[in-house]
Amino acid sequence: MELQRRPDQNLPERKGQKRKLEEELDDEREISLQSGDARQALLSEVSAQVNVLTSTYSWKEADRAAAKRATHVLAELAKNEEVVNVIVDGGAVPALVKHLQSPPLTSENERGAKPFEHEVEKGSAFALGLLAVKPEHQQLIVDNGALSHLVALLRRHKDGLCSRAVNSVIRRAADAITNLAHENSSIKTRVRVEGGIPPLVELLEFTDTKVQRAAAGALRTLAFKNDENKNQIVECNALPTLILMLRSEDAAIHYEAVGVIGNLVHSSPNIKKEVLVAGALQPVIGLLSSCCSESQREAALLLGQFAATDSDCKVHIVQRGAVQPLIEMLQSPDLQLREMSAFALGRLAQDAHNQAGIAHTGGLVPLLKLLDSKNGSLQHNAAFALYGLADNEDNVSDFIKVGGVQKLQDGEFIVQATKDCVAKTLKRLEEKIHGRVLNHLLYLMRVAEKAVQRRVALALAHLCSQDDQRTIFIDNNGTLKQQLDGSVALYKLANKAMTLSPMDAAPLSPTPQVYLGEQYVNSVTLSDVTFLVEGCKRFYAHRICLLASSDAFRAMFDGGYREKDARDIEIPNIRWEVFQLMMRFIYTGSVDITLDIAQDLLRAADQYLLEGLKRLCEYTIAQDISLENVSSMYELSEAFHAISLRHTCILFILEQYDKLSARPGHSHLIQRIIPEIRNYFAKALTKPNTHNSRL
Repeated sequence: MELQRRPDQNLPERKGQKRKLEEELDDEREISLQSGDARQALLSEVSAQVNVLTSTYSWKEADRAAAKRATHVLAELAKNEEVVNVIVDGGAVPALVKHLQSPPLTSENERGAKPFEHEVEKGSAFALGLLAVKPEHQQLIVDNGALSHLVALLRRHKDGLCSRAVNSVIRRAADAITNLAHENSSIKTRVRVEGGIPPLVELLEFTDTKVQRAAAGALRTLAFKNDENKNQIVECNALPTLILMLRSEDAAIHYEAVGVIGNLVHSSPNIKKEVLVAGALQPVIGLLSSCCSESQREAALLLGQFAATDSDCKVHIVQRGAVQPLIEMLQSPDLQLREMSAFALGRLAQDAHNQAGIAHTGGLVPLLKLLDSKNGSLQHNAAFALYGLADNEDNVSDFIKVGGVQKLQDGEFIVQATKDCVAKTLKRLEEKIHGRVLNHLLYLMRVAEKAVQRRVALALAHLCSQDDQRTIFIDNNGTLKQQLDGSVALYKLANKAMTLSPMDAAPLSPTPQVYLGEQYVNSVTLSDVTFLVEGCKRFYAHRICLLASSDAFRAMFDGGYREKDARDIEIPNIRWEVFQLMMRFIYTGSVDITLDIAQDLLRAADQYLLEGLKRLCEYTIAQDISLENVSSMYELSEAFHAISLRHTCILFILEQYDKLSARPGHSHLIQRIIPEIRNYFAKALTKPNTHNSRL
């Protein structure tokens, strides 16, 4: 049975990230706006700096120095997100946008030395990038004309100048574009329209690695969920450089590069093919072993996307060494690493050869452990990978040996899709337990260590066909040892079909029960019979209630017994407390039973054929079964024909078979229940499958 998946169903999204802008600025400030006075003071300072920027747009050295200080102050203030809105309200955006471009040259003298060239523009771009961190300000900055100026700054190096100042202004422009376009589809498109993509692609080859990283970060954001941008990035020949960047020893470089490629191929099959043809596969696999966990995560996600392309790609990824590092990532303390590696392995496990390879390399156990996760996405990715591995019959025995069937059956799964996936995995395993798989499992039942024998027995009890169950567990060539080794399987089957609970304690009398109610318990009102307990204590009762309660009382009052017409009836051998509880059950249909009185009450219930009370007593007694008293409990169940209690004792004995068989004096008990084992299996296999339905 195939689990249908769309090509990108449950594909984790790789978004472009806001650029965390940092600069070595002086005078770190902690600003709080908790009071109106503080806000007003801040607004006054912002207004002062805006006035400076408005009045200093020239090449005069004093104006340029003042403008540099003003952008510096606004950027420093904008690092505190609490005050960003105040900066915007103070009119900083148009003033900063104006200073993204150099002032016009007004005289021949200004064509020489240009004070603070690039510095003011850098400060403006830096401040605007910080303001753009808040989505509500992105459009305002763009509407004031910032994009065209930022794109122009990306080309500053074209003038032939190469200096730290030039590099810094280019980097700040790229960072500002990243923050402006973050999760804003219209601005992403606007960047392309303004011509921003070609210079960003060119900057991937820039000598300054910080500029490379900034350009890649901007392209990563622009490529996210924008097909036109993706196509233009590829058309600008970005792929060869991005693939070279994947091999960089600088973690910041290869992290951004793999992020760009990931967003390019997301939901774009044609670009996936181009990326693979360009040679991205091996360097991406190499990033699985990076010292940078973010790069590892992005690489695993990208491999999962590659694996969805075609079957050949799935095989090539495994052949090139991806499986071992992905399995190691499954055991990382980083939740996202575990999730992405499970995602990738799930995609790879849709190929038959890969399925065997992943299991053989040790992927089964860590994937099964991930089913215990409280993270729904991680749990589902692991479940889907296991679904793939279960498709290969070479993995079925390993699945069962490591306890995978029990993990799938007993797990607590968060989302319905995971529950459905697990159910299909169990069905897939069930369909493969025949022929050589079954023969191997039977071999394991004979020669494997005891824990494995029991896992096999339990899995077979749940998953193999009914005919095979009868052969394995009942006929079994007359061998008793395997029946005992399969005691856990028996315990599970019989427990589901016959377990005792308080709900089973309803009266079984063929005559409809009449409950007179609590007010008539030991009441002289309308009483027509009196019981003498412990020789002298009187209990006032009503024949109509007793007649309906059990065959024992019907025989007492309707038959030839001397009590038929007696007004007072003596009750021997029952304590007053026990008799009171028994009568309370007869009158009300319920009673609270404590352990200290349960056995005496069981004896009385058996004597007076009160099946409902008897089963309540059995339930209470069963809660106290232990290794020390199970033998006496079993004796008690036989003495009073307490079937439910005997069932519970047998289940306990089977469950604790190892411990009991090692205790002196208990071997005779185990030998006594051996005939019951065959009987239980027969019942479990022939009982209608209502309580023991498969997942």
